[in-house]
Amino acid sequence: MSIYNQEIAERLHAIRELSEMSPEELAAAMNMAADEYLRYESGEVDIPISALYDVSNTLGVSITELLTGDRPRLHTYSLVRNGRGIQVERSEAYKYEDLAYKFAGKKVSPFQVHIAAGEEDEPYHLNVHSGQEYHYCLEGSYKIFIADKEITINQGDSLYFDSGNPHGMKAIGGTPARVLVVVI
Repeated sequence: MSIYNQEIAERLHAIRELSEMSPEELAAAMNMAADEYLRYESGEVDIPISALYDVSNTLGVSITELLTGDRPRLHTYSLVRNGRGIQVERSEAYKYEDLAYKFAGKKVSPFQVHIAAGEEDEPYHLNVHSGQEYHYCLEGSYKIFIADKEITINQGDSLYFDSGNPHGMKAIGGTPARVLVVVI
């Protein structure tokens, strides 16, 4: 695990303690086993973006604060130049770039997601979290698995779904895909 990931785990622990929640209470609020949550907080495993999103909602802190230790401060607008969003590598398959990390009190979380090219027969890495998602495919093609359905998404296609259903993505066609993902 990288130092960056360890720092996120340490912030997660500190913010939970400041919120006066036990690991068991937070895990229950996130619909996960306490031992799974404690592995995230200890830094033993990478924390999926879906878990970070649920922690931020449950504890009432921004995902920016979990990722960087800083609070977003902008209220009128937030400009993020090309390639300058906060990069979050939660797995080898996905790289997330937070496109609004500077804006305080945002109601949605927009990400640019890079899905690595891989083997199409690889299993999906499934996530489940509260809220809804909107996807718009910017480049390439990918398959998304949602609640026992597999859907092919091509450049220019969009999709909206309840992210409380198990979902995961993988690039197809031997090339990576780039997707605008808005978590609501």
